[in-house]
Amino acid sequence: MLSFFSREDALFCIEKLPKATLDKSAISFYNSPKHYSEELFKQIAQAKTRIYLVALYFENDEAGQKVIDALYQAKKNQPQLEVKIFVDWHRAQRGRIGESETLTNADWYSKIRDKMTPLNIEFYGVPINTREALGVLHFKGAVFDDNILFTGASINNVYLHHLDKYRFDRYHLIKSKNLSDSFVCFIEKKLLPEIAVKRLDSLVRPKTQEFKKSIKQLRKKLMDAAFELEGETDSDASIIDPITVTPIVGLGNKNAFNKLIGQLLIVAEKDIVICTPYFNLPTLITKILRQMLKKGVKVKIVIGDKTANDFYIPETEPFRAIGGLPYLYELNLKKFMKSNQKFIDKDLLSINLWKDGDNTYHLKGVWIDEEWMLITGNNLNPRAWRLDLENGLLIRDKEKFLIEKKHQELSNILTNTTQVAHHSNLDTIDNYPLKVKKLIRRVKRLRLDKIINRIL
Repeated sequence: MLSFFSREDALFCIEKLPKATLDKSAISFYNSPKHYSEELFKQIAQAKTRIYLVALYFENDEAGQKVIDALYQAKKNQPQLEVKIFVDWHRAQRGRIGESETLTNADWYSKIRDKMTPLNIEFYGVPINTREALGVLHFKGAVFDDNILFTGASINNVYLHHLDKYRFDRYHLIKSKNLSDSFVCFIEKKLLPEIAVKRLDSLVRPKTQEFKKSIKQLRKKLMDAAFELEGETDSDASIIDPITVTPIVGLGNKNAFNKLIGQLLIVAEKDIVICTPYFNLPTLITKILRQMLKKGVKVKIVIGDKTANDFYIPETEPFRAIGGLPYLYELNLKKFMKSNQKFIDKDLLSINLWKDGDNTYHLKGVWIDEEWMLITGNNLNPRAWRLDLENGLLIRDKEKFLIEKKHQELSNILTNTTQVAHHSNLDTIDNYPLKVKKLIRRVKRLRLDKIINRIL
């Protein structure tokens, strides 16, 4: 079992993974959605050969329209430019949860295509399972020529901070032909040839039921998929221990990405920092963290306050069942803190809650001993562990070339957080609004919380 791996075994497994090498100048950190948005438009405008953008969704709103306009302008300026957008098949064909929309994102794509012909920008839908609840495209990243812009963010107003509110994430630009080629190669070899991957910008789209078999075949193939690296170097050959980056992908229980996350936690000797928007850790991660705490490794977990959760519904708005999720996550956290209070008291475990007005928190990642950093859209929850297609970039910096940038990133993340010293400082069910209280008690009475925690 992974949790009983020795540090040496875990390190051996990580080190044998394929990796690209980088110069420190090849990695840029962006600390706000505004800065990310500026870089996104800059990369679009500068692209000359290829743009491959993958996100959970590409929203029909003001920010989405602005990105569309920029993509078409880039295509006009560079007619040879290849532009391909990949989003989740199911998500593109429904509105936001709790909102009734007649025009879906997919309908919007088809209208744009019809209007902008003969300019060709391709929108594809990738179904990871036959139903959205059973798995989505949570694969992240965008390639602009030989650069990768990596974030957990999708494309819409809050992610790009286009209006008054923002959703906080992580944002990195990596300049590497090797890495960019591996990303494009994965899409071209593992996604595009598959029958289940359909154009979303077509006026006539098949019903999911019509190609269920193809979807299941795609899911099965993706469970064994991996990135291919050519082994070329993008760093100064005189550096003995250059920065390395390993692209990783995973789908299904016990996949390579899950194993890597577990191994990464096990190699820690001093510090572990974890960011996740939804506190619902897989059992294996909880076991490993407890094991590391017993060894004296410091663990810091940064989570969004329940009011900073994107499912949170203010009491001034009509309540819907989905609004109970932030409270379930808080109860998960309270239970975790209660069982590990002795480590909090010893200053080994610290819990930080992020809150900045009515903005939301969507940030994920892992930092280990100032040497390892995992950039990912993986929420580190059972859904990511079992149902969704996830990916990430593991960066190793043995010589600490990036230490100042990493410290700045973490400091920026922690700016709007409050450390919780005791589990009793978190709300109990009795403190929740009446409708939430009734819902949570009903869910717990029927033991539905265990099922919910597995899929959300």
